[in-house]
Amino acid sequence: MNWFGSRFHELGVDNLYDALALRCRVFVLEQGPYLDPDGIDRQAWHLLGRDESGMLQAYLRIVDPGVKYAEPSIGRVITSPETRGTGLGRRLFDEGVARCLALWPGQGIRISAQAHLERFYGEWGFKRVGSEYLEDNIPHLEMFRSP
Repeated sequence: MNWFGSRFHELGVDNLYDALALRCRVFVLEQGPYLDPDGIDRQAWHLLGRDESGMLQAYLRIVDPGVKYAEPSIGRVITSPETRGTGLGRRLFDEGVARCLALWPGQGIRISAQAHLERFYGEWGFKRVGSEYLEDNIPHLEMFRSP
């Protein structure tokens, strides 16, 4: 997997198109309609994982501290449906956490996780904070990883 990370304004139109197309495919078509572009993309780092043929297979964004939470945040974590079950999601999140820690050393990371993925994110030390809530009609949890 070839990883590429950049700020929004440095993505380029092809990377932006591919990222939004994958996000739409997963978050809108699979999980139900909602407005994916939420105004936060411009204040985030974007991590794209392309396979050997150049196809985008994995994506996440790292949101700057003070935008969504006081701490940096990782979100929009997705892999293409064709790659699920291959471990790519773990590799993607490993890469995302590592980049987040490099950008803001010594800070915790806060996420809004789909509730059924609590154990998955727990593998990186994220702990549930508060009670379950609905976001886009999907049960979510706020989770925090201490520095």
